[in-house]
Amino acid sequence: MQTITLAAAESSAGNPILNISVFAAFLVVTMYVVLRAGKSTKEASDFYTGGGSFSGRQNGLAISGDYLSAASFLGIVGAVALNGYDGFLYSVGFFVAWLVALMLVAEPMRNVGRFTMADVLSFRLKQRPVRVAAAISTLFVSLFYLIAQMAGAGSLVAVLLNIHDFKWQAVVVGIVGILMIVYVLVGGMKGTTYVQMIKAVLLVTGVVIMCILTFVLLKGGFSALFTQAIDMHANSEAIKEGGYEASQIMEPGLKYGKNLTTKLDFISLGIALVLGVGGLPHVLMRFYTVPTATEARRSVTWAIVIIGAFYLMTLVLGYGAAALVGPDRILAAPGGANSAAPLLALEIGGSIFMAVISAVAFATVLAVVAGLAITASASIAHDIYHSVIRNGESTEAEQVRVSQITVVVLGIVAIILGILAMTQNVAFLVSLAFAVAASANLPTILYSLYWRRFNTAGAVASMYTGVISCLVLIFLSPAVSGSPTSMFPNADWSIFPLSSPGLVTIPLAFFAGWIVSIMTPPDNLEELSAEMEVRSLTGVGVEAPVDH
Repeated sequence: MQTITLAAAESSAGNPILNISVFAAFLVVTMYVVLRAGKSTKEASDFYTGGGSFSGRQNGLAISGDYLSAASFLGIVGAVALNGYDGFLYSVGFFVAWLVALMLVAEPMRNVGRFTMADVLSFRLKQRPVRVAAAISTLFVSLFYLIAQMAGAGSLVAVLLNIHDFKWQAVVVGIVGILMIVYVLVGGMKGTTYVQMIKAVLLVTGVVIMCILTFVLLKGGFSALFTQAIDMHANSEAIKEGGYEASQIMEPGLKYGKNLTTKLDFISLGIALVLGVGGLPHVLMRFYTVPTATEARRSVTWAIVIIGAFYLMTLVLGYGAAALVGPDRILAAPGGANSAAPLLALEIGGSIFMAVISAVAFATVLAVVAGLAITASASIAHDIYHSVIRNGESTEAEQVRVSQITVVVLGIVAIILGILAMTQNVAFLVSLAFAVAASANLPTILYSLYWRRFNTAGAVASMYTGVISCLVLIFLSPAVSGSPTSMFPNADWSIFPLSSPGLVTIPLAFFAGWIVSIMTPPDNLEELSAEMEVRSLTGVGVEAPVDH
């Protein structure tokens, strides 16, 4: 009897026992790395930024590891497999965003700050109100991102173990949350960075192998890939329900071209993706883990190369999943769209290959959530506890302790919300985090760096406008209620038509920062403004002199 059950399980999702064994091996290795690194975490700067000891190449790998999350791998491949061209637009948005970060944000941020984004924002403004606002926006961005990763991990393990029962999927999300908390508490930023570097190499290598095997199995190039993907869609049940032509997966508009609302939704999503990276606190914090501004620039260049290559390959994997697995199997699997990548791995390389790829994806989730948790905890400990509550008089040991308490609380909240969001595509969930980052953080960062008249009242107004408008519109959108894929599918209070709020909230935050700065008196901190301008452009005063 057991053999029959195992065989049945194996046919749909590989061998669950094998899958668990590979997982366990990955967890043991990464935990060993974290423990080793944790031994050298002594000061607050070690916990937050790894002591600024990483080279540009190492940091570029770690940034890639941080950025190529479960959304990039599971969500985008699923979106391309089911929606074709419109799904690939996530990849384009996520990638182009890096150019914005490189041109406008990376080097000036590194030159001005020390640990967190708030260090930059409060440099020439009044400390307390700005730090509190920055910490609140960091918390919400990190929380949305964490929810996406938790949902991704739940989907992934559900596919691997063939768990269709919601209750057990929820247990999986809980275990991921607990593992993340342990990673961060033990290893700090050093441990997390090493895990991210290892994971980036493994993920990119895994994806390259998957692309090669996909073409080998199809016995042809791109034309064979696209033809078979169209044929699979044409013969599927999904096409009967969706009411679309199979050839539409090669054209724009299958998901976002139905009417004016969906077109506006797409523009909104695109704006959020492109502008979001420049406001993501966990990515910005990465610029402080290198010793110089030159290395910060180099690390972004490395990241762009790795991330660009990866996103081009998601196109092959997405259409590969459509051609070799088909939309019906993807939609029927636990996790829905998020299961496309693991099912493709099973199809092209068998159960062992699927287990390895899934273990890499799981390590991806762990590395990303650990980075996010550190960022949020650093923001609470450094910006609110140290700078506001204790007026800059707390010890480093106290700051690290507050950080650790924050990680535990944040982990618990992320687990609960991650369970509610398991039905959503993880790429879409991440786009909501990007919308919050682009609305709350980016306007304030750009104004702080490039506009001398910008003042404290403008900064606070911009951040709170961005965060509150974003949260309210997401809550009132179809993403939370009113559609079968919502967080609450049986309720309906969606009065805002767009799933992604960026089209409204980003201009609103820019406008609030501008109008309030003009209407309120300047801070009259001219010396600090001049110093910030020089530091952001030249890097003078950031590091100790070096021998040339």
